[in-house]
Amino acid sequence: MATMNVEHINPFLMASTKVLKEMCYVDAQVGKPYIKDPAFHNDTLVIFIGITGEMKGQVMIALDNHVACDIASKMIMMPITLMDEFARSAISELGNMIMGNTATIFSTKGIKIDITPPTVGNGTMTFTNNYAQNICIPLVYDTDKTVNIYIAIKGD
Repeated sequence: MATMNVEHINPFLMASTKVLKEMCYVDAQVGKPYIKDPAFHNDTLVIFIGITGEMKGQVMIALDNHVACDIASKMIMMPITLMDEFARSAISELGNMIMGNTATIFSTKGIKIDITPPTVGNGTMTFTNNYAQNICIPLVYDTDKTVNIYIAIKGD
């Protein structure tokens, strides 16, 4: 199992905090990264985005439903209390923007990656992969709301 280069994690964090600040007016603090197999419970919304090109793998952005509703509310500037199709679409677009920004940051470092369209999952799920460990980085805002970014990538 490959371990991940720390240099490869920073672009994800830079892009995530930038997009959350610009799109949601959220000032997220980066928590301590840790290794964790992604296992989600039924009150969790997960955005999956694959990475291809000079690095391969996937990113999962996991939010508890109340956090997903809060983020969607901030994005569309109206209260969201239920994760309906419209709210899911907003959260999916957030994932797209984070990963698009991440790809741009990597390109300035001479690393070319492409991303797959986001897939949104909801409910109890577990995932395994054989090529890289999952690093989970919590992004915390309002002291009690967390957006977890799971990164599992390896370079060629």
